[in-house]
Amino acid sequence: MSTDYEPARRRFMQLVGAGTVTAMGARPILANAGTGAISDASSAESSAEPGSGTIHQFEMSIEERMVDVTPEFESKVWAYNEQVPGPLIHVREGDTIEAVLKNRTEEMHSIHWHGIPQTGTWRSDGAPGITEPGVSSGSSHTYRFTANKPGTLWYHCHQGVPNHVGIRGMWGPLIVDPKDPIPLEREVTKDAILMFSGWNPDVAKDYFALSDPTGGMRYFSINGRAFPHNQPLRVREGDVLRLRLMSVSADVAFHLHGHDMLVTHQDGRPLNSPELVDVVYVAFGQRKDVIVRMNNPGRWPAHDHQEHHLSNDGKTPGGLFFVVEYEEIEHDPWYYWARKEYDPDFYFQESLQRGYGLIEQPQFRGRSF
Repeated sequence: MSTDYEPARRRFMQLVGAGTVTAMGARPILANAGTGAISDASSAESSAEPGSGTIHQFEMSIEERMVDVTPEFESKVWAYNEQVPGPLIHVREGDTIEAVLKNRTEEMHSIHWHGIPQTGTWRSDGAPGITEPGVSSGSSHTYRFTANKPGTLWYHCHQGVPNHVGIRGMWGPLIVDPKDPIPLEREVTKDAILMFSGWNPDVAKDYFALSDPTGGMRYFSINGRAFPHNQPLRVREGDVLRLRLMSVSADVAFHLHGHDMLVTHQDGRPLNSPELVDVVYVAFGQRKDVIVRMNNPGRWPAHDHQEHHLSNDGKTPGGLFFVVEYEEIEHDPWYYWARKEYDPDFYFQESLQRGYGLIEQPQFRGRSF
């Protein structure tokens, strides 16, 4: 299968950095500042300074919620806009983000924009006690900066990180489209985000039981849900699939059966020498993009190759595992997900096509308790 990549690999090495931005088919969508609701971007965007692009103004809240990692395991979280993961923030390189954060919990929080260098805007880096006092209960804080680094980034709280980020769901995706995408990016027909995290059942119902609860992780999830309670990723033969792999609080040795993966980006930046692999390691906090040519119809497991991440508190199968399904293959009656109610946006595939700004995913909302 690796030979299918050689022409693309040669083009990549010859043309990396060439090209112009391609327009998205959908009209941009933004959150209205002050409401958090989605609206047509034509009335919510304006010229930006110091960035050369568009200003995206929106409100984000932090709420106390409960999420079901599996039907048997629930955990209290602090959720951005009631979601775990938090809502997708999708902008273009050079755009300006102006986010008003409102804290509706009893704990101090912040937003750190992981991967953004904050050139000239260091006070928006989101590190309490260093760049800001922190956003205390009932208060708000405005972050304003230019998205001057493209690629697969993310945001998270920087207060009490082992607890808040480690097991309380305080993270979400930040995707910055580059001005000059590499040639292979132009070929992508399906784009997906996978955020890997862990959970500690011993302290799930007590926010303040431990300042560092990460040592007791026994559940592991992709986008906040553990197998088989997450979702398949559906493709068609001929698709060019990009997987944006993000290690939030669980590192992974990611393996997709039946296909080679071309590692094209690390931490948002294109690699000078993309590498064909069948296992790719993603360290804590790191992001790697892989591009896969879907040329082998079937149903293919995709999972972490660290075996202790493949159970739900010792019960297998579970954890960091899902299935890539070709639409051309009918479901056998004995298949795990033969009767699965399919969510086509579980990996943000549809949200990434909806335009720019803050885009919410209602299926990820937690519940009151």
